Amino acid sequence: MTEKKPSGWLHIRRQLNGWSKPDLIRLVKDLYDASTGNRDFLQARFGAREDAGAMLEKYREKVIEQFFPKRGFGKLKLAEARRAIRDYRKATADLAGTIDLMLTFVEYGTEFTLEFGGINEAFYHSLDAVLDEMVKLLRTEGWDLYPRFRERILSLRDDADKIGWGYGDSLREQVDLLEAELAAD
Repeated sequence: MTEKKPSGWLHIRRQLNGWSKPDLIRLVKDLYDASTGNRDFLQARFGAREDAGAMLEKYREKVIEQFFPKRGFGKLKLAEARRAIRDYRKATADLAGTIDLMLTFVEYGTEFTLEFGGINEAFYHSLDAVLDEMVKLLRTEGWDLYPRFRERILSLRDDADKIGWGYGDSLREQVDLLEAELAAD
């Protein structure tokens, strides 16, 4: 019987435990050079505080690009836009920035459907899933951030009347929930 070699993170971690600091730095440099995604992640993780706004904008552009690129038509690769949000959150642990990116996703998705009409069920499911996640974050960890985003969120509710596929109803219900729980009158 052949013994199966260990794989996954545990195996990698065991290997890295024996490496010197210069070897680890070379590895991180190789990862940085290997792909744009790695580079963006490392820059977000290790970026200076003063670069935080620029990093958020870089990720925001990745989200917007899927709906309204600078050239051509939106590709609607929503998984890429959602990955940008996840990557930003993992790299920075910036809750306000993460909520901002989620709201950007929902805003631009809503704008896209208002401009081009009904898309398909998967499109609206993706918008709904990000909206749900954003609402959960605001209701749990980010309740104190709601005033910062309230005007943008209320604007979405105004657009909900013009959208079908159940998305408009869901959007309105989610915003009403946030208003009931988090709006300070």
